[in-house]
Amino acid sequence: MIRAESIAWAVGLADVAEIDSLNILQATMLAMRRAVAALSIAPMKALVDGDHCPDFGCPAEAIVKGDRDIPSISAASIIAKTVRDAMLLDLDCVYPVYGFAQHKGYGTPEHLAALRRHGPCPAHRRFMPVVQPSLDFGD
Repeated sequence: MIRAESIAWAVGLADVAEIDSLNILQATMLAMRRAVAALSIAPMKALVDGDHCPDFGCPAEAIVKGDRDIPSISAASIIAKTVRDAMLLDLDCVYPVYGFAQHKGYGTPEHLAALRRHGPCPAHRRFMPVVQPSLDFGD
């Protein structure tokens, strides 16, 4: 319903290599810029959930807890979450041993155990727990 009723919406992504080279915050900013650039209508102002705004080329405002308080940010968060969940369901089909369909990429005990058993797949970021899978994560 959000997609059907919206004037415009777009999703921006950052891939694993970008996340690893930039860091998660800067990769998030990059993905936001890509989403705004992909809109079919240029926004008069961009509202961002959080405390950081990238340069969108238009006025922007960061709003802490914006997804709770601002309906357009709530809608954008729902679109982002459903797109991410769909991507992880697809990833689960390619790499079923990791359980992406269940944990959706979060560092659950099951996900960390799968990393220890199988090592990272190409979709995993290379932050400390992934590059050092022998660490004890308490399972």
